[in-house]
Amino acid sequence: MQTVTLQTRSSSGDPVDDTACTLKNDKGSWTAKAPGNVSVRRSAEDLLVECKKNGMSDGFLRAISRSAGGMWGNIIFGGGIGAIIDHNKGTGYNYPDSLPVRMGESVVIDRRDEQAPKEDKVARTSGTY
Repeated sequence: MQTVTLQTRSSSGDPVDDTACTLKNDKGSWTAKAPGNVSVRRSAEDLLVECKKNGMSDGFLRAISRSAGGMWGNIIFGGGIGAIIDHNKGTGYNYPDSLPVRMGESVVIDRRDEQAPKEDKVARTSGTY
């Protein structure tokens, strides 16, 4: 399991409270109110989030699943058996820790962007490398 922080904002960036959200992947489905925390089962599949609130357009988010560091250690030191087990159980993967849903929009977020050094994020944002 992984605990993620769920937040919802309007298209103008203002926080939206008491939003009903559903999170899904191939390992299950979870419901939660945003803002808040929710524990989801890790998987190699992306996590899909849909949030609803009366009077607002629905918000959608896709959280990209990325392999955890331990997965590579299993491949190198364990001959791949541990990696196969981690893959099948989903334990070898992580989602971004924060899921910022924008109401009325569809957003894709990637854990790789959370872990990138600040200067790398700035360079990628500005289009220079």
